[in-house]
Amino acid sequence: MSMDMTTVGDTGLLDTLQHEVALFARRAEQTRLGGVGQVRNSMDRAAYLLLNRLDNEGPMGVKALAASMGIDSSTVTRQVAPLVDTGLVKRTSHPEDGRAVVLQLSPRGKSRLEEVRSSRRQLMADLTRDWAPEEREVFCALLTRFNGALSARMSVQGAPGPEGGRSES
Repeated sequence: MSMDMTTVGDTGLLDTLQHEVALFARRAEQTRLGGVGQVRNSMDRAAYLLLNRLDNEGPMGVKALAASMGIDSSTVTRQVAPLVDTGLVKRTSHPEDGRAVVLQLSPRGKSRLEEVRSSRRQLMADLTRDWAPEEREVFCALLTRFNGALSARMSVQGAPGPEGGRSES
């Protein structure tokens, strides 16, 4: 909805929405929504999203990984290097074209990812402890829809989309 289509009542609501989104972004970055306990803040957002993607979609090349995440190949290459160095991701030869390299979640990466997921899941449970299950479902649906709209807008503008939405989790 463009601003010229808003009513006077919508303007106040949209001001509140943009302010709350700005606060959320700042707080999420400050806390990195990293979970609880010893695992808290132990994996940055880029690593978490890359590992999740490899876990959800399986081994793939850099270009395919970049395309599926809406970022460029050079960014993926830069972000995946420390994951390879620490043994969370392994590079293997493509099964059909031995010259091509495929990135794959290692057993250590899978274990580490589950540890971080569990910690973050606990944080989400703590933050929404007094919410009804239906409220959690509505919030997830709306946040997924919001992230989808952001991603679509970025695609139209020719910029890489934000990492978000259900497919990234």
